[in-house]
Amino acid sequence: MVGGIFAIFDDIAMLMDNTAAATKVSIKNTMPLLGDDLAVSAEKASGYSASRELPVLWAITKGSFKNKLIILPIIFIISTIVPWIISIILLLGGIYLSYEGAEVIHHYISSKFQKEGHPETKGQRLTEEQKIKSAIVTDFILSIEIIVVSLGTVMDQTFTIQLIAVSVIAILATIAVYGTVALLVRMDDVGYYIIKHSKENSLKEKLGKILVLSLPKVIKFLSFVGTIAMLLVAGSLIVHNLEFLHHFYQTYLHTVPTYLFEFILSLLIGMPLFMIRHNITRGY
Repeated sequence: MVGGIFAIFDDIAMLMDNTAAATKVSIKNTMPLLGDDLAVSAEKASGYSASRELPVLWAITKGSFKNKLIILPIIFIISTIVPWIISIILLLGGIYLSYEGAEVIHHYISSKFQKEGHPETKGQRLTEEQKIKSAIVTDFILSIEIIVVSLGTVMDQTFTIQLIAVSVIAILATIAVYGTVALLVRMDDVGYYIIKHSKENSLKEKLGKILVLSLPKVIKFLSFVGTIAMLLVAGSLIVHNLEFLHHFYQTYLHTVPTYLFEFILSLLIGMPLFMIRHNITRGY
């Protein structure tokens, strides 16, 4: 009886060790994706008034958790029954992200050439609810990529280890990404707090002022990086899930940096899609 109990404990300990090792490998392989996810999420969570930053970010975070709750069982079922569909899902996700990236670039260029308050510019502005929905949809696609990649690193493990390891990655990814974004968008509050509790002209006060003054520049930089990351992720998903494009690059354009090829390809796909939808929306 006692020996049986110890045998169960031994099996549990072995399962935990194997799961921890598999999770560690998954984290290592998904770290670059988390970096892209962070940049894209920061871009999606920026541009709100100070009083709305955390409520909006919390709404996106809840949406991200729901996304992963939906994606996890579906990916496990698909990978078991019809694994080839995952490539199609990733390809469609890449096309959507290329469209999203093209839309951001178009709005940025439009804002530079159109006068403030121009009727067309006002019509293009998205409501807070629309921005949140867009962020959650983008998170859905990035979550699929993270979960698929992390699952791919543990395919040689038992189903139990796969389930635990991928679930842990999904939870950690959401907490790490949106927790970091929350800290970034509240950087000015930390600065004001430091200034309030510092002596005048002290080093501590100067640090607080740097944090306050740096926030707009940091958000602007992350917004830029997020758009670039979105287009790079999109291009990568498209190239790696369309064999003829991958072959074309390897045969004729291998001297061109991969990231440049993927970026240009993403724009070439995203811009026409955005212009078609833009013209339909305007009634052309």
